[in-house]
Amino acid sequence: MNFPNETSDYRAARDRLLQSELDLRRQIESVAAQRRELPPGGEVPEDYVFDGVEGKVRLSQLFAKGDTLVAYSFMYGPKMDQPCPMCTSIIDGLQGNAVHIAQRADLVVIASSPLERILAFARGRGWKSLRFLSSAGNSYNRDYHGEDAEGRQWPMMNVFRRTDRVRHTWGSELLDAPEDPGQNARHVDLLWPLWNVLDLTPRGRGSDWYPRLDY
Repeated sequence: MNFPNETSDYRAARDRLLQSELDLRRQIESVAAQRRELPPGGEVPEDYVFDGVEGKVRLSQLFAKGDTLVAYSFMYGPKMDQPCPMCTSIIDGLQGNAVHIAQRADLVVIASSPLERILAFARGRGWKSLRFLSSAGNSYNRDYHGEDAEGRQWPMMNVFRRTDRVRHTWGSELLDAPEDPGQNARHVDLLWPLWNVLDLTPRGRGSDWYPRLDY
């Protein structure tokens, strides 16, 4: 492949990069396969009851389309004046893909604020395709690392599977893993359009820029 007026130096460097991109693609596929091959995870300790737009709903009832549930813990606790801008950016991306994800898995967004507070922000943001739940009345966020014992909020993606019982299958544990210099946790970067687009650009994502709630 060639583009108008590119130099031979550019093409040589781009071909080397292409090989690295191929290696990366293979590594991504290998890691995804390793993730799928995990043995059964821990059985959920209780059938958590959440507040949803339809009223009280149990975790076991969230499996509407099949056997897989993807749950994002949204950093919007009752003591926070505003939700986390980073989480908001992630959910912006999930909103655009929710109808596609729904063909293969159930997707919910969980926060520990009261439900109406969560829904008010969601309406203002235009999040119409996502299912929001409040964990204000249960220990889900603490048990699955979306919140600590002091109520501090953490972003966390968890996946559950229902067979004869509901088990946890995967969590974004890179959040707590050691970070390389300048990389942050990057625990859900693969599903976050913002960073994936910026990583394609000459300036990259930068080391000190982060998304805001508005600009």
